[in-house]
Amino acid sequence: MQFPIKTVLYAAVASLVLIGAAQAQRTDIRIGVVLEPPALDPTAGAAEAIDIVVYQNIFEGLTRVDETGAVQPGLATDWTISEDGLTYTFNLAEGVTFHDGTPFSAEDVVFTFERILADDSVNAQKALYAPIESVTAIDAATVEIVLERPSGMFLFDIGRGDAVIVSPATADTNATDPVGTGPFRFVQWNRGSRIQLARYEEYWGELPALTEASYHFIGDTAAGINALLAEEVDGFNNFASESIALFEADPRFKVLVGTTEGEIIMATNNRQPPFDDLRVRQALAHAIDRQALIDGVSNGFGVPIGSHFAPHHPYYVDLTGTYPHDLEAARALLAEAGFPDGFSTAMKLPPVNYARLGGQILASQFAEIGVTVELINVEWAQWLTDVLTNKDYDLSIVAHVEPFDIGIYADPDYYFGYDDADFQAIISELSTTTDDARRRELAVAAQTRLAEQAVNGFLYQLPQIGVWNAKVEGQWVDSPIEGVVLRDIRWVD
Repeated sequence: MQFPIKTVLYAAVASLVLIGAAQAQRTDIRIGVVLEPPALDPTAGAAEAIDIVVYQNIFEGLTRVDETGAVQPGLATDWTISEDGLTYTFNLAEGVTFHDGTPFSAEDVVFTFERILADDSVNAQKALYAPIESVTAIDAATVEIVLERPSGMFLFDIGRGDAVIVSPATADTNATDPVGTGPFRFVQWNRGSRIQLARYEEYWGELPALTEASYHFIGDTAAGINALLAEEVDGFNNFASESIALFEADPRFKVLVGTTEGEIIMATNNRQPPFDDLRVRQALAHAIDRQALIDGVSNGFGVPIGSHFAPHHPYYVDLTGTYPHDLEAARALLAEAGFPDGFSTAMKLPPVNYARLGGQILASQFAEIGVTVELINVEWAQWLTDVLTNKDYDLSIVAHVEPFDIGIYADPDYYFGYDDADFQAIISELSTTTDDARRRELAVAAQTRLAEQAVNGFLYQLPQIGVWNAKVEGQWVDSPIEGVVLRDIRWVD
């Protein structure tokens, strides 16, 4: 049978179109995340889940932190620092607009920092920016920030999610309708399901390869496994370690194991009995078997810590031997403190695996020294209210993911209730010292003081275990700061 020449040509063209469509590179990404953020303004909330979605995607700061933890230019293309370390002059990128089309200028920087420092500010890291004495717009593209005292972490701190630049026109609604200057704009938030972003085509910098991104809230591990296997999501930046072997054996996926800034601690209410007694805190420290905890919770992934500091940091010192696992020493300390038969307490646990499973393991370990622990599971909103805000708790388990945040222990009003003049003096000097050698000495002294005082149960460093479609590249392996940064993520053959 013969076919007309036009029919043959049309068929050939159609086949080529179908082949091209089949081979077209994807430009969307669907990311699974365990926690839904309570809001989307990182300058007005403490939850890591906020930065996971918005940091360096929707919002940008004057500087930004890269995957290695180094400070890079952001909305400020460059800067100069005065000889006394007090005056920073930033040159701003030109042609920048917010996602609503409003031009970005130095006045937005002034507004942002005045808002952070205001008396009614709810910024979770407001104390980091306390050294700022003034912020002045020299002209539309130049900002001068003057500090009251030198700050060795200033350029890093203004690159955190807490200091992203916001517009006066939209600051009050960023919690639900975020408007930034980043490479992605907010599209939609389906509560309980997902958040959708789209590439901002008028972005002032290099456009990312992705045109769409969505964050899907999947808190249940089994549901997350099913979503990955069914290819309903393209990856999780941090996934339950107990299921990793399944994905390591499947060529459709790749597993990326890195580090985070997440110190997992057994938070302890130092302001109330019996935990206001150092001997009780020391007893609990002796009762903790960190390696058993790591093996039981995360299949051996994680580095034991003896103080509130990341093991990969150059200032880190290993203090895990301060109170080694020693049940006899623990019982003796409890008896000395007036609890020869132990006591009963409660532990409030947020809805994450390391806390819920970790609580069960710690309760079992404490039972060996006569301490009975009631485990109380709470949702994040209740944890933030009860524990973080109202300090209504005995014990808890949580990961503190903010980088270089040891200074939180210098605030006696923080939820730990730790009030120690010696530690406060160390942090006071550390915060104003720029000499690296002296900063290291002070950081070691701070770590040592916390360890000796057994302020909290210092457990282990939270690993980042990413499970991704094998064709996705450009995602961060390590997490030196909170966020799933989209700018370099792309699909490859």
